[in-house]
Amino acid sequence: MTGGPETAAVKAGTNPADEPGRPDAAETAETAKDADETADRERLRIPARAARSLVLAAVFTCAACGLVYELALVALGSYLMGNSVTQASIVLSVMVFAMGIGSLLAKPLRHRPVAAFAIVEGVLALLGGLSVLALYAAFAWLSLYNPALIVIAFLVGALIGAELPLLMTLLQRIRRQEAGAAVADLFAADYVGALIGGLAFPFFLLPLFGHIKGALLVGAVNAVAGMAVVLWLFRRDVGPWTRAALSAGMVAVLAVLGTAYVLADEFEISARQVLYRDPIVLSARTPYQEIVITRKVALSGRPDLRLFLNGDLQFSSVDEYRYHESLVHPIMSGPHGKVLILGGGDGLALREVLRHDDVRSVTLVELDPEILRLARTYGPIAALNGGAFEDPRAKVVEADAFSWLRGLNERFDTVIVDMPDPDDVATAKLYSVEFYGMVKRALNPGGRMVVQSGSPYFAPKSFWSIRKTIAAAGLATTPYHVDVPSFGDWGFVMAAPTPDPPALSLPSGVSDLRFLDAAVLQAATVFPKDRRHRDVEINTLVHPRLVQYAEDEWKDA
Repeated sequence: MTGGPETAAVKAGTNPADEPGRPDAAETAETAKDADETADRERLRIPARAARSLVLAAVFTCAACGLVYELALVALGSYLMGNSVTQASIVLSVMVFAMGIGSLLAKPLRHRPVAAFAIVEGVLALLGGLSVLALYAAFAWLSLYNPALIVIAFLVGALIGAELPLLMTLLQRIRRQEAGAAVADLFAADYVGALIGGLAFPFFLLPLFGHIKGALLVGAVNAVAGMAVVLWLFRRDVGPWTRAALSAGMVAVLAVLGTAYVLADEFEISARQVLYRDPIVLSARTPYQEIVITRKVALSGRPDLRLFLNGDLQFSSVDEYRYHESLVHPIMSGPHGKVLILGGGDGLALREVLRHDDVRSVTLVELDPEILRLARTYGPIAALNGGAFEDPRAKVVEADAFSWLRGLNERFDTVIVDMPDPDDVATAKLYSVEFYGMVKRALNPGGRMVVQSGSPYFAPKSFWSIRKTIAAAGLATTPYHVDVPSFGDWGFVMAAPTPDPPALSLPSGVSDLRFLDAAVLQAATVFPKDRRHRDVEINTLVHPRLVQYAEDEWKDA
């Protein structure tokens, strides 16, 4: 049997959907959409605008936490491994790659976005919060830092990448929105949150809580923002058993992070002690570096006090006089009425300078106020430098030496550069052509400069690159080296803005030196075959060659 209303309408040349009172397909879809949105709002029990604001607040907070995790991994690698550029490149490239993988893996989870997002945030909070602690343990006990870093950076990045697709689905559940507008809202909250996280890490979390506790605190915030808000807002979208399981999971995450926070100080002490051979008597973390002081009784029966900055030995009280006499006194054979010391915040080079009665003034420029405080008030170091900072001829400036030199309007007879080794970009700029050019400008006619230059035996590329860089700044150079048992073979470069290299000799004003004499200085300018000049490049601000040389030599060692 054929016919009926639809057949008749076709034969008559009309469309059934055009009949009066009969909705078309678009109207039906719109009605269904309105019905879905009404059902979603009824489940939320709060206005859609307020619900969207809560979800965007969760986006904001999670983005801030995610960026803190990235920065914490970069900063930790810089402290432990040096070469901040390499560490930043590894962390950021691995995490961005993993974020793309995480976004793809989140696609099947959009069918159950509430539970999936809560689980992702719980795991991310736990892994991100414990990441610094786990990496510190891998470095101290297992010597597996870089493999562990890559694994953790990938997992954290994948979890961060899974957030946005799930959050987009949750936003659309609250109120259907054109895709471009929804993405704009989501990314705006995400990017502003990243800004806050990026500023909070160096200016709030790191100074007040430190690396390990800061990451744990952020993990707790991440768990609350990511799990609690969504579970409360969309609590009717999951069954009671699922809701109970997710709530228990959040409590467990917070309990683990809280326990780790309570034990963080004890863990850090234990891990740090593993890294140092001698007992640690003082440790501090400043915005600039990690300071560790160890002490033991040497075989000679004398106490051996050692200062480490970011794990690098700065001096041993048993033989530091060899280093500081070699650094200071040869250059004092020239004009030295007005002396500038760049670095040397421990006051030991200052002590040697002040042994010369004809020194009228000494200006010492040090970046880290905590080093200066220890040099003045920590008994063993203050005794070692002989209270040099109390001498009325001494003037202390707390500043970055590079920036300070740029604004300098005075000149000096002698400049002593006693900086940490150039194993990252921050310190490599203090060994650049540009830096030495500013030092040259600060020298009086006939003035001279000396630079501690590392080991020509253990780090020959770095040593000869420093000499070549100083020469490229228009200074004639005289490299020399001495034996400092706690360091090994150690080198220096004396320089002057003259056609001929400055002669290496001792001043007449000081005669009671414990190490230096004419024979030592004569031998100091002789380099055996395995320590002679290398074919290296100069170090500049835009091409920090010393960072790469330091990394290569560290691998060789």
